[in-house]
Amino acid sequence: MRIATFQYQGRRHVGLVSSDGQSVTPFDLTPGQARTGALPLIEAGGAPAQPALKGSAIDITAIKLEAPLPVPRRNIFCVGRNYHAHAKELSASVFKNNNANPESWPIVFTKVPECVVGPHDDVVLPVGLSEQIDYESELAVVIGKGGRNISRAEAMGHVFGYTIVNDVTARDVQMRHQQWDLGKSFDTFCPMGPWIVTADELDGTRTRVRGWVNGELRQDGQTTDLIFDIATLIETCSRGITLYPGDVIATGTPAGVGMGMTPPRYLKAGDVVRVEIDGIGAIKNRFV
Repeated sequence: MRIATFQYQGRRHVGLVSSDGQSVTPFDLTPGQARTGALPLIEAGGAPAQPALKGSAIDITAIKLEAPLPVPRRNIFCVGRNYHAHAKELSASVFKNNNANPESWPIVFTKVPECVVGPHDDVVLPVGLSEQIDYESELAVVIGKGGRNISRAEAMGHVFGYTIVNDVTARDVQMRHQQWDLGKSFDTFCPMGPWIVTADELDGTRTRVRGWVNGELRQDGQTTDLIFDIATLIETCSRGITLYPGDVIATGTPAGVGMGMTPPRYLKAGDVVRVEIDGIGAIKNRFV
């Protein structure tokens, strides 16, 4: 299934996206349930009949897609330095004070829920607060079955599905604070979508992540090349911490970020970043 959250006729809805991606049929949710997007379906196990579909299919051009989880239940778990080439390109900057061995332990930080915006919404540059805004194209895992101390062997059974995020980053803020959360969490700094693809439809361990800036391909990676695979990330994030249905884990970005270029190429007003993942689709956001 592909599950979308969207605005239609002044209301938020959650619906089932057609196989061709051209229409969406709403689920029978109350406005209160739809407030949290796809979360009620995730908590119910995602069965398409719970809740039932309601009404006719709506053409995709007649709706405004929102983030599938527009109000995440808590901070998004994010993983840094999870592709070898990306680890190398920022080894002298972002990662210089981390363990030199990228395979030692995953680097985990968070983004606050309030930074989440839709797949085609504008990203607002924090003028006066940062001059080094960067993009990070990422596959995000949505937890379906909660748990604590989840073993790697059982971890994939806890995955509900997958979506796309752009882990937008203020590099100067990230560097000066050493802890990354502030530089990652400005309002609008987490475009998400276009929908959630359930795990029975997509193998997130074998897909392709790409990112373009103004039509120029900058990032191109395979999730088979993750330093720490999805199962290991779930095991790590659940060590002594209870994961809940609807929790999101962003799995890291491939090489090609602006900071890693010589000279660095940061985003400016008017730039457009497009992130595409095979089997999911794409998000596209203008920076203003």
